[in-house]
Amino acid sequence: QVQLMESGGGSVQAGGALRLSCVTNGDSPHIYNMGWFRQAPGLEREGLAGIYIAGGRSHYADSVKGRFTISHDSATNTLYLQMDSLKPEDTAIYYCAAAQRALPSTWLLLSSKWDFWGQGTQVTVSS
Repeated sequence: QVQLMESGGGSVQAGGALRLSCVTNGDSPHIYNMGWFRQAPGLEREGLAGIYIAGGRSHYADSVKGRFTISHDSATNTLYLQMDSLKPEDTAIYYCAAAQRALPSTWLLLSSKWDFWGQGTQVTVSS
């Protein structure tokens, strides 16, 4: 069973930056993709970014393209999300996810396609 644990959330003013981390533990089947999602109160879970572990190719939602950067360190099994130019509308609980099969790029931002999830970390951006 794959265990994912996020960290790095917190409170920041608009225009600021945060870096989220997600560590993978446990008996890991081969993980092909990892991704970041967020969920604000009353809204559906939104896909933000996904990455192919082999090769590092990434894909972003339009809402975060140019502001957020996803990366993965295979040596430490850690996924990162660098978030710059944060806006109040970025306030949400942020989740990392992992897939044990290769997802087509059109599926990377669909929460139903992922196999494992972390517990989430809160990000609050004040104006």
